[in-house]
Amino acid sequence: MVSDYEKTGVITLKDLEGKIPPPERFKKEPVAIVECTQEIPCDACIPACPRKLLSMKNIISVPSLDFDKCSGCAICVGKCPGLAIFIVDMCKAPKGKAWVTIPYEFLPVPEVGSIVRALNREGEDVGSAKVVKVARLSKEEKTALVTFEVDEKLAMEARALR
Repeated sequence: MVSDYEKTGVITLKDLEGKIPPPERFKKEPVAIVECTQEIPCDACIPACPRKLLSMKNIISVPSLDFDKCSGCAICVGKCPGLAIFIVDMCKAPKGKAWVTIPYEFLPVPEVGSIVRALNREGEDVGSAKVVKVARLSKEEKTALVTFEVDEKLAMEARALR
């Protein structure tokens, strides 16, 4: 069976069924969202997780995550070459808001405090976002980890910035 993703090139929440934690989990602590749906030979995220919470059946399986133990450290976000892992934090963000951490490989990297546009998986503008943190895993890393604040209802929709 061909998935929606294979037809459109855009991952949908339907494609991610079973890979997203239940709503109550988001209130506990930040958590990684693995939006990897392609069975390709890649396992960069597996050794990146310091708590060994990501696993794969074999080298071409999609990774799975133990949601209940994930603390949203974001190391996997910066190590995924497919830019397919994100952090959603609804517990540290202000009430009614969510912080979303994405891998960011464009220049210039947005500055903390700047107001940017949040984009969905199709690249459509879904609203404004405030950049709350910018980090890199190391000095050598080219991928920035950008955390932005959006309305809570956009936590599973906002996946890019402009």
